[in-house]
Amino acid sequence: MGELLIEKAPAKINLTLRVLGRREDGLHELESLVVFADLADTLEVEIGARLGLKVSGPFADASGPSAGNLVLKAAAALAGRIPKIKTGRFHLDKRIPAAAGLGGGSSDAAAALRLLARINDIALDDPHLHAAASLTGADVPVCLDTRTRVMAGVGDVLYDPIKLTPLPALLVNPRVAAPTREVFAAFEPADRIRKYLLDPPDGFEPLVDFLGAYGNDLTRAAVACAPAIADVLVALRALPGCRLARMSGSGATCFGLFETEGEAVTAGRKLSGMREEWWVCPAVLAPRQLRET
Repeated sequence: MGELLIEKAPAKINLTLRVLGRREDGLHELESLVVFADLADTLEVEIGARLGLKVSGPFADASGPSAGNLVLKAAAALAGRIPKIKTGRFHLDKRIPAAAGLGGGSSDAAAALRLLARINDIALDDPHLHAAASLTGADVPVCLDTRTRVMAGVGDVLYDPIKLTPLPALLVNPRVAAPTREVFAAFEPADRIRKYLLDPPDGFEPLVDFLGAYGNDLTRAAVACAPAIADVLVALRALPGCRLARMSGSGATCFGLFETEGEAVTAGRKLSGMREEWWVCPAVLAPRQLRET
């Protein structure tokens, strides 16, 4: 067996999500405050082995055929820009629900690019690496560097990293599909004026107050596609200690913010007992070990 390298692929959470408009090519211009969680997939590569992918873990079956996985797509995109790069056989331990608004596939692809960069001595700011990320998927560029930041455009505009206090949270998915294409197809722009995203404050209380002025523009469309999302949001808001509840991405995963990790864990136990069919996971958003990398 060849040398093994490992990368974590953390879940991506949209604390805010604003849809600014639709471009002529059909893609939507977005603005989002993005954080990463301590919930993560694990991607391992055996250097020198034939390029391939094995997927295991609790959400392996939901990830679909390995041949279409974004890990291999990312590797192919980088190989297309840098001939004769060294690759290997990947093993993905899938802990993040698939197609759930948590950017799991995009984060996996970004982890693959980071591994290939390590193997081939490619700098993380190399333009070829970022071009391969953009070719792989709209959310892959922001997942290359797992620090809190504002993402805009179609995922191609990334602002400087932001330091936020770690946010104890509860992630909840009703185990229903909310396909991104269907959600965007159902989206109707609101008539009200929206604030542009300004510098978010550090500190739990100021940040919660700040986030209250924003939201997720796709929530109504996602609920129309998957009504169970509304049930999740109602349940989260009713939990003791929940200070803010919101949907991430295009759904169907929602999150609740709590002041302490203990409150989030206790709330998770209570909700799991009430809704055994839901996926419920306490997590920390913007944890220190991710912010400092």
